[in-house]
Parts: sequence; structure tokens; C-alpha cells
Amino acid sequence: MGVIYILICISIFVAAVFLFLFIKSVKSGQFDDDYTPSVRMLFEDELKSKTDSKIISNTDKNKNNSN
Repeated sequence: MGVIYILICISIFVAAVFLFLFIKSVKSGQFDDDYTPSVRMLFEDELKSKTDSKIISNTDKNKNNSN
């Protein structure tokens, strides 16, 4: 029974160490995203092409209605 208490104490200590290291790495900027802002403008082109296709399809509908 004493072994269980020792293992629980050790596991709580290890969890506290990992929590401390995680908080320390977050505060130091370890998980900052430096890659996405540099390529964000590349992703916006896809959105423009979708809106352009909607505009083209709307003008095609208007042409069909006028005939």
C-alpha cells in the first residue's frame, strides 16, 4: 500500500514539472507561429477565385435571361 502512495507522489511531481516546463516554453515563444503569416497572402488568392467564379456565373445567368 505504501508503494501506491509513493507512485502517486512521484507522478504528481512529474506532472508538475511538465506543467512548469510547458508554461515556461509558451511564455518564451516556443509555440509562436512564424510560418503562417508569411504565406497568408497565398491563401487569399483561393478566396478571390471563388468570388470571381460567382461573378462570372451571375453574369452568365444575366446573359441567359436577356436572350
